[in-house]
Amino acid sequence: ANGYYRSRWNKCIHSSRDFSDMVFVDNYIFNKDVHIQFNSTVGEFVGYTALGVHNAELWNKDTTGLQQERAQVDSFCKHNAQIRQ
Repeated sequence: ANGYYRSRWNKCIHSSRDFSDMVFVDNYIFNKDVHIQFNSTVGEFVGYTALGVHNAELWNKDTTGLQQERAQVDSFCKHNAQIRQ
């Protein structure tokens, strides 16, 4: 609304058939630029803009939310990959 565009996409990436290298990436996008990203190999949110850095610092202090995001590799990625395989 009002000319602003917000979206979010997440993706599971892997190259081995046993899913041992599975990575979960969760992007928060504002006006077509990623401003916050969670990558399961990093294990926390990373901000790429001033607002993104500020919000990533706040979100990383929320241990419950951070644990839920980290668990997405098993509960979302590996689960769905096993079904599709």
